[in-house]
Amino acid sequence: MAENLIKQTCKELGLTYKQLGELIGYSESAVKSAAVGSVSEPMSFAISQYFKIQELEAKLRACDSFKQNLKDFLNS
Repeated sequence: MAENLIKQTCKELGLTYKQLGELIGYSESAVKSAAVGSVSEPMSFAISQYFKIQELEAKLRACDSFKQNLKDFLNS
């Protein structure tokens, strides 16, 4: 049996249920309920979107870093 998405996500990110709830727009009690029961489709979608946002923000930081490095190179 696969681990509950809430428990897996909290473990992977090192978050409490309260912290995860704040990140995805749910109350701590809703996240706790999902951790012991089933995760609703909207909550599952919110978690997947959170991961996509994190991935896109990392790519944006890499692009910004590349852009700055290129500027520094061209100005030297």
